[in-house]
Amino acid sequence: MDSQLLNQIYEQSFRDNWALPALTEYGKSHTMNYADLALEIARMHLVYELIGIKPGDKIALIGRNSPGWIVVFIATITYGATIVPILQDFNPTDSTHILNHSGSVMLFVDSNIWENLEFDHMPNIKGVISLTDGKLLAEHPLNDGMIANVLKNLNRKFRRRYKNGFGPADILNYTSGTTGFSKGVMLTYRNLWGNVTFGVQSRLHFQGSRCLAFLPLAHAYGCAFDMLVPLATGTHINVFGKLPAPNILLKAFSEVKPNLIICVPLILEKIYRKQILPMITKKQIRWVLAIPGLDKALYVMIRRKLVEAFGGEFEEVIVGGAPLNHEVEEFLHRIKFPFTVGYGMTECGPLISYTPWRQFILGSSGRTLAGFMESKIESPDPENVPGEICVRGVNVMKGYYKNPEATNAVLDSDGWLHTGDMGTRSSDATIFIRGRYKTMILSSNGQNIYPEEIEAKLNNMPLVAESLVIERNKQLVALVYPDYEAMDKFGISTAELPAEMEKVLADLNKLVAPYERISKIQLIANEFEKTPKKSIKRYIYNA
Repeated sequence: MDSQLLNQIYEQSFRDNWALPALTEYGKSHTMNYADLALEIARMHLVYELIGIKPGDKIALIGRNSPGWIVVFIATITYGATIVPILQDFNPTDSTHILNHSGSVMLFVDSNIWENLEFDHMPNIKGVISLTDGKLLAEHPLNDGMIANVLKNLNRKFRRRYKNGFGPADILNYTSGTTGFSKGVMLTYRNLWGNVTFGVQSRLHFQGSRCLAFLPLAHAYGCAFDMLVPLATGTHINVFGKLPAPNILLKAFSEVKPNLIICVPLILEKIYRKQILPMITKKQIRWVLAIPGLDKALYVMIRRKLVEAFGGEFEEVIVGGAPLNHEVEEFLHRIKFPFTVGYGMTECGPLISYTPWRQFILGSSGRTLAGFMESKIESPDPENVPGEICVRGVNVMKGYYKNPEATNAVLDSDGWLHTGDMGTRSSDATIFIRGRYKTMILSSNGQNIYPEEIEAKLNNMPLVAESLVIERNKQLVALVYPDYEAMDKFGISTAELPAEMEKVLADLNKLVAPYERISKIQLIANEFEKTPKKSIKRYIYNA
């Protein structure tokens, strides 16, 4: 495989789409077309050249989604340097650690984030440039003002150009997982090529299509399918840099009318809980749903309204990043809403499996990417008995940066990546995930308990906003953050809440197997701490 093919994909895309819109920051009128984007990339290449950035040097990037963020990312990988995208949600201490651990020599950062960082703690950084306005925020004294001079004279020195054929570049993407330890995932040019090529071949995006990039672009999921694939096809990316609250997102969907929607389960689950569930649980609606024929008409109406709420012009909604609640998934499937659930991880840049919505199998996470990836289950009966999911192929990372021990723990000598997820696999390579290997609990009778499956049932219960099932003193305990909006709606006071939770506990234990029964519910006052993918940081609560 020629890794240079990825550069050729972008070179061809920019030529073919030269006059088409490329980037618009949502809420602003200015649009950058592909010609403008090529010009900005060439300017950034010149900056790198003049300040002495060499192929393989690490360039760090911290900020909200913005056109400037995308310019730096694409300019860096096409120059041949290694991009180090750091999630803006990381605290200053973690961000500084990543900057130093990665050996980054330049930092591009939002000005408001820079206010909380200390330049004295970044000995390898030559200079810091603002993503907000392009100004120099700090420069190492040993540079003697060289970067400041380059930026001052850039317009005079710049000549319109767009270079072709730069060397292969890597991404150093630090995980934001639930285990508490952030590892530097070395994603190679080949890994990027695999994800982008699959996206292009699948026509997930196409010339002239529109997307709304609201997932963090610093995360592999949003990076690949809200940025890298769209730019390879001539898609118009509407960059959403605000907090993606469902009501704000729905307004953006109605205005942008995206042709493809990439999202995490939380978005669909909140819309279901706040808008759909209150409607279908009304007495008169339950009566309609019990009558054959009328139920189908109601489902058609709900589907139409939901499709319109997402802009009305999308082919499908791809859900990834975390498990989708089973009740929500079953309802969306019942009304024939065009959604599918995929599976991936940062270590695969990210995609492992995907199936178009018309072929999607309920409860699955899609089919292993044929021609790019292969999968197996470490189980004596892979189709029926869960085991660890292992994958290998084009998309699998090179390893963890400066961490051979962690690399060897997940990558075996035959190239299989041990994902840490438990599941089964059908004969056509469709994957069904049960839970994480590290969170699986072994009952006293030797039964495997997957907390995620119990949590999915509990999260559908009245007055439960979110939950976490853990083991304490060989018993299962459910930590619950209550749904305060529902409490207000039903007139339930804080004093009455414990008694209501006892009813919830009794109802839950009727739905689970005897060995999965919860001994008690413990209420917590604040929302669970989450990763940028909105997965709960379980390690905090398992202590």
